Order: sequence, then C-alpha cells, then structure tokens
Amino acid sequence: MDYKARYESWLSNPYFDADTKSELESIREDEQEVKERFYTDLEFGTAGLRGIIGAGTNRMNIYTVRKATQGLANYIRKCGNAGKGVAIAYDSRHMSPEFADEAALCLAANGIKAYVFEALRPTPELSFAVRNLKCAAGINITASHNPPEYNGYKVYWEDGAQITPPHDKGIMDEVKAVDDYTTMKTMGLNEAKAAGLYEIIGDEVDDAYIVELKSQVLHQDAIDAVGKDIKIVYSPLHGTGNIPARRILRELGFENVFVVKEQELPDGDFPTVSYPNPEAAEAFELGLKLAKEVDADIVLATDPDADRLGVRVKDKNGEYHTLTGNVSGCLLADYEIGQRKELKGLPDDGYLIKTIVTSNMADAIAK
Repeated sequence: MDYKARYESWLSNPYFDADTKSELESIREDEQEVKERFYTDLEFGTAGLRGIIGAGTNRMNIYTVRKATQGLANYIRKCGNAGKGVAIAYDSRHMSPEFADEAALCLAANGIKAYVFEALRPTPELSFAVRNLKCAAGINITASHNPPEYNGYKVYWEDGAQITPPHDKGIMDEVKAVDDYTTMKTMGLNEAKAAGLYEIIGDEVDDAYIVELKSQVLHQDAIDAVGKDIKIVYSPLHGTGNIPARRILRELGFENVFVVKEQELPDGDFPTVSYPNPEAAEAFELGLKLAKEVDADIVLATDPDADRLGVRVKDKNGEYHTLTGNVSGCLLADYEIGQRKELKGLPDDGYLIKTIVTSNMADAIAK
C-alpha cells in the first residue's frame, strides 16, 4: 500500500478517532507532509520508538504506541511472563501521560498488569521499579534530549536495562508482525482497574529507590564533613529530575543546593533551550549565571528523563570547566574502583564494563 492509500485508509476507517481524522484532513493539500507521515512505519529499534508527535504511521501517536505495546505484549506472553506485569513511567513531554496510559491499557487488554507511576519519573527510577516490582519489562515514554516536537517509547527488560539480544530482535519482530491496526487490543481505564490490571505506583517505589541510592554511597563521612560547605547548582531542564535529585542530595546532607528557577518546573516546550541536552553549552547558560551569583562549586544538569548528566566544575581561580561524559565517567570509575579496593578489596575476576563509545582511559583505569 503506498502512502496515499495509507492516508486515505486512516481517514475512512472508523477505528481511528475524530481528532486524528481532523488533523489529517488539515494536511490534505500538502503532498509532502502526507508523504512524510505515511511513506513508512515509525521504526521500532533497540531503543524503541522515537519520532515527531502527530497523526500517521510515521509519527508518535496513540496508535503507533498501541502497536508497539501489542508487539511487546505478544512477546511477553510468548516468553511465559504475562503474570509478572510491566512498569510504566513518563517524562514531561507533550502527550507523555496519554501515551503511558495507552500502553498500560493495551497491556491490560492482553491480560498483563501495568504498574503506572502517578506522575512523571526519571528513567533510572523506572529501571529500579522493574526490578523492585519483579516485572517482566518496563516502558518509559520519553524522547530523551530531542527537541520539543518529539516523543518516544523506550523498552526495558526484567533486569531493568534497555532490551538486548535476544529480546530486542524478538520484540522488534513481534511489533513488525502487527500489520493491522484494528487487531490491536485496548480496554477502558475503569475496566482495567476493576480487573486488577492497572495499578498506580508512587511513594512506596520512590522511598525504596532513595534507600537503594543511599546504599551505594561509599563515604558518607566525607559528605558529613563538607555537606554544609559545598554549593551545588542544579537544573532539571524542565524535566523529571527536580524532585528526586533534590531529595537525594538533601537526605545525603548537602545543604546548599540551588535550583535554576527558570528551568525548575516540567514543561514540554523546554522554553529556555532549543533542545534539552545537558551536554550542550546553552543548557548551562542560566545555571552558570546562578552559579556565579552564589559562588557555586559545581553545576549539574539532567535531560528530561534524567538519565544523562552534564557537569561544570569551578577551579581555584573561579572559572567553570566542562566535564564531558567520558571525563565524568572516568572520574567515577577511578573513584569507585579505588575506594572499593581500599574498603573491601577487589575480586580476582572483577571487570569494569564500558560501551563502544567510552574513552580508552577506562582501560588504563581498569588496568
């Protein structure tokens, strides 16, 4: 079926809602826009879905989310894990809560319980929730640091990590096999709740997550010694990090945490940046301004789903310097390995795990 036929089928099929059809009617005279939206399916890859929000097979909408979820549900059932449930989180982007519920209700219609966070939460907490609730998988509705017109759909397996072989191919194959949108399952929210297939989660998972984070601290004595003196500026870049980041810093004992007010509250338009990437210089303009006002020692920023961290540190002359991801990673690796060696000793078969884009400095640290 070519893109024009696909376009017309969405307009004529009673399966698609009135708002979707109205949006599609509005672009009827724009041949290029029709083609862009329907020439292909939004591809489900190892990182899930990511695309511009809108009606069409090549866009992020409730139907493409439902298709991805139907494929995931089919794979979970094939693996015999339907009884374990799926944890679902979402960020501050446009349509994130709606897409989260769409995924949850598709899972419920397939007999798989959905644990849905009551409000936006960061990706690392979703990974924790998958393990904490003993789920078969997890879904996060986020487009990471992409521009505001995007949203996305990330899938995690029962280990809390993004999908890897063989599960990535298995899920991708199941999603591709869903070629008829009208065969995808869904159900009403009240019906799902009554059946025990939709459960809202919140404080109990938050509290367990914070406890787990605290258990990772190697030297609380060091924080106790300087927590009253170190000044930290933090920006969540209009995303999910604000509440959990401030909470963990406060509970560990850091008393001087200054949040960038202009970027504090969730906002899917990300009005202070062209795109919310904490590795971009513009993301730090407001943070550095505040840092100079309060004489901060370190400036931190996270992306909308708070799984990417940007860092600036002040030198003895008062100048702020960028720590790249590799620099931050190597500093953390050196500290973790060195202190664990000193405190507990290292196993004979220990490993430092890195990715294909990690600096070779990591090899030297491990050696």
